[in-house]
Amino acid sequence: MSANNDRRQGSTVMKILHYMLYPVLCCLVLATCSTSDSPTDLVGAPSDTRAIKANPSFADDITEIFKRTGCTDSNCHGNGAGGLVIGSSASANYARLVNMTSPISGEVYVIPNDAQNSYLVKKLENRQGSGNGTRMPIGGSALDNIDLTNIKNWINKGAPNN
Repeated sequence: MSANNDRRQGSTVMKILHYMLYPVLCCLVLATCSTSDSPTDLVGAPSDTRAIKANPSFADDITEIFKRTGCTDSNCHGNGAGGLVIGSSASANYARLVNMTSPISGEVYVIPNDAQNSYLVKKLENRQGSGNGTRMPIGGSALDNIDLTNIKNWINKGAPNN
């Protein structure tokens, strides 16, 4: 009978180790992986390489922000919300933004060399004034410092069509 008790106790100890210790060990292993200095994540894809750029490209950097944050979606400016169409074409987006006036506010979306007074930046910073809608992107988080600074840098460098 004592051999059976020993087996049951051994089985109980193994269950405790399995159900309590195993998850703790897994968490420790995952925590160690996530704090590594490796430039890749667990599946080998490149890490987030977004950075503030002194001379961001409209085609590569600014249009990417519009796409990533949902501005080009069909339920947003991809469908002409607020009188502005923003799509996947950088050249079309450029033509619709730079030195173009908003039909809602009457302000210029992008004033080259003047991010502070560009209506695009005012909307992103929630400085658009009453009666001109809400902060962009609507329903999403405000742009982070990287994206907002890149948009301002692009405008303040003359809003080049690059």
